[in-house]
Order: sequence, then structure tokens, then C-alpha cells
Amino acid sequence: MIQRLTSTAFLLLCLAACTRTYDVVVVGGGTGGTAAAIEAARDGARVLVVEESPWLGGMLTSAGVSAIDGNYRLRGGLFGEFTDSLAARYGGYEALKSGWVSNILFNPAVGADILYKMAIKAGVEVRLNTRYADVKVRHRILIDGTELGDVALQAGAPMLEDSRTLQDMTYVAVVKEYDHPVLIEKPADYDPSHYRNCCDTWSPERMLSYGRLPDGHIMLNWPQGGNDIYLDYLSMPREEVYRQAKNRTLGYLYYLQTELGYTHLGIADDVFPSADGLPFYPYYRESRRFAGRDTMTVDAAKRPYDYDLYTRAIAVGDYPVDHHHNQNPRAEELSHLWFGKVPSFSVPLGVLMPVGIEDLLVCEKNISVSWEMNGATRLQPVVMGLGQAAGALAALAVRKGCHPSEVPAEEVQAVLLDHGCYLLPFLDLKPGEPGFRELQEAGVRGEVKGTGRSVGWANETWVTVPDCHSERSEESLN
Repeated sequence: MIQRLTSTAFLLLCLAACTRTYDVVVVGGGTGGTAAAIEAARDGARVLVVEESPWLGGMLTSAGVSAIDGNYRLRGGLFGEFTDSLAARYGGYEALKSGWVSNILFNPAVGADILYKMAIKAGVEVRLNTRYADVKVRHRILIDGTELGDVALQAGAPMLEDSRTLQDMTYVAVVKEYDHPVLIEKPADYDPSHYRNCCDTWSPERMLSYGRLPDGHIMLNWPQGGNDIYLDYLSMPREEVYRQAKNRTLGYLYYLQTELGYTHLGIADDVFPSADGLPFYPYYRESRRFAGRDTMTVDAAKRPYDYDLYTRAIAVGDYPVDHHHNQNPRAEELSHLWFGKVPSFSVPLGVLMPVGIEDLLVCEKNISVSWEMNGATRLQPVVMGLGQAAGALAALAVRKGCHPSEVPAEEVQAVLLDHGCYLLPFLDLKPGEPGFRELQEAGVRGEVKGTGRSVGWANETWVTVPDCHSERSEESLN
């Protein structure tokens, strides 16, 4: 008996020794999760990020959506640092305007390399190709940076149930021109009728130039008769979601090759280190959304001063309310959601904190945001800003020895301003310019107020409204 107890005690000691302790564990190295990990580590926390794919960056990289939507004039914080690094790689911001869908395009592998180096330099421990279930760790704060809110779901966080209609998803492909024909086999369930109207509005050349990357590769992420697909993916096995979404994209490529004559256009063999050359997972435009201490809505974006959410502002966006429902059987009923107009907007701190669960934060498309408003908050710059705020909040909670819910919003805002972030989308001053911080601080205190409006595709907010406007962003369909 004594020997058995001794052996058991020894085993428990070994297990304890194998279980490492972190201040912050981020599950999901996506766009928001990566930003959260970098910020928390820079703020002094011991941070682990666990990611199932081989890359950090999520929709920006692993899902292949390497065309940034919006915030071109709101480049602050980690988002600005990331885009500055892209510009340095390619020779300036003008070089990033290679396709008409965005002012900032890049090869996903380049983006993944930049983000990984940023994380390592910050001191983040990164575990790629790893499931969280396989990791033995202890932590103070857990951050859900998964694509679909898996961690918050398992933790029992209450979900927002304002809609059960998911946006269309896309399995993006990155293709390139070869010097010989590269015809693929006809994919299963191929139906050319899915793609007949892909060039109804644009010529084939214009359609393909939409996602041309600075190195000449092409991102296939085309919503009009292209590779968008409607699936009830939250209730389906992951393998089946991937199969159907991949086949829709391969069918689109097959159509381009056999119907439109692009026989030399094939999946790039020098981007994704995957067996089929496709991204590691699809581009989900929508996730489970969890009820938080604040909930962001379209009405709050349109009439910010009728609410107090702006006083807790931690991230900004300037994109319209963009929903993809063309493949949904209810497409006509939902058509009013296509580029619904809002001014530029701020997102409040409380969306990151699910109600009823302490020490859990969310920082992806899983935040507390209404179904309609998700069409604007889901874009990469906003999610990266949300992640940076989650990292700052987590590190402050660790340092203060309290729950994130007990950290005053102004303390999080102060850290973000220290790091050149926008709290409010005022275009009057940029980070680093004299008076920027003071203007932002006055804004969240309500001492100055901005006037927001839609101008073309460039939604904007000014404290001192100019008489004329410039730098309208290109039309985007991502």
C-alpha cells in the first residue's frame, strides 16, 4: 500500500511538473487571437497561444483573405504596425494596391511570417498545429480567439440569439499563372449553373484583377457567381463543411479553366504548405456570438451619442454593414444588408467579456455584437483592434490581481493610447501627431463629439468637419 501511494504521489508530481502555468492563454491564433497574444506579452504577461493550423493570423493568412477591408485612414496600434511591415516588404503602400478590392493586399505567407515574428519578438510562446484539448496548462485569463467561438461555447457562455441565418462562407484559393496548362479534375457535385453569372457585372479580366496580389498571384474570393457558399456550418461536421466549401471553390476554378479559357490558371504551389495547396480552413464571415457586458448594434453605430458605449471605446472601424447572403435561399429577403450605410464607429470594451463568466475574454467574430452589426465588425482591422484591446485588458487584470470585469475602461484605453491605437474614429489627427491623445481622451469623456457620415465607401467621423473629402476607398466585396 505504501509503495502504491508513493507511486501515485510520484505520478501526480510528474503531471504537475508537466503542467505549465501562464498568465494568459489564447486559444486560436487568428487575427484577434494573435493581436491579443502580442499585446498581452508586450504588457508583461506570460502568454501562450495555441493554434491548430501551421500559421498565425487567421482570416488574414490561414484562411487566405489577404486583402484588408477598410481602416486605410485609421491605421493605428498593431494594425498599423502590421500594415507598415507589409509596405516595407513590398516597397511602399502604393505597391499594396495591386488589386481593386482593397488598398492593402499581400501574399498570405508573407503576412503569416510577419505576425509570427512579431509574436516571437514580444515573447509569446507559440504552439502551432496544436489542439487546446491536447495542452496541459494552468492560466489566469483565457482568451477565445477561435474562428467559431468554440472555447466560449464549451465554457457555457450565453449566446446572442438575434438571428439564426448565417452569412455565406468562402473557401478562398490563391492561384497563379503557369507557363503550361494546369487543368484540374472536375470536382464532385460540379454544377456550372453556380458560376454562370460570375461576369454579369464585370469582364473576366476585371473579375480576376479584383484580388490580384503584389506578387502577381490572385486571391479567388468572388461573391457574385463565384465561390461563396451557404452552409449551416455551426451544426455540421467540420469535415463536411470543408468538403462542400472546397468543392464550390474548385468548381469555380474548373469553370474558369473550361468555360472561360483560363487553362494556365491553377492553384499556387508556393503559398500554402497544405496537401491540396488550399488555405488551412475557410473564411467564416460569422461566428457564434456571446452576450457581453456591452452589445454593439447598428443603431449605436449610427447614433453613438444616444448611448454611452463610446465612453468605453477600444477599437474602431469604417466599413459598411456588409453581409453576404447571395447563396442563401432567403437572399432576396436579406438583400437590404448588402453594404448598409453607417458612419465610422467605435466598439466598446464590454463586448469582449461574456456575462456570467469571469476570466474569459472573446476577441474574434465571437464578440457581443448584433447579427446585423457583425457585417461591419467582422473585418480584419476591427478584429485586430479588438484582439489588441483584449490583450491589454488581460495583462492589466493579471498585474492588478483582479478579474477583467474589475479593470476600469479608462485604464485599458490608456494602454491602447500608449501604443498608438485609435479609440474613436476621429480623422482630425493621426497617432503620433501633437494633440492626438488629448483629442481621443476628450472624446471618450464626451467633452468633444464627432460628426459621422457615409462618403462613398469611406465612412468617416470628424470633430471639425472639412468642406471637401478625398481618399475615398475602393469598392470592396470581401
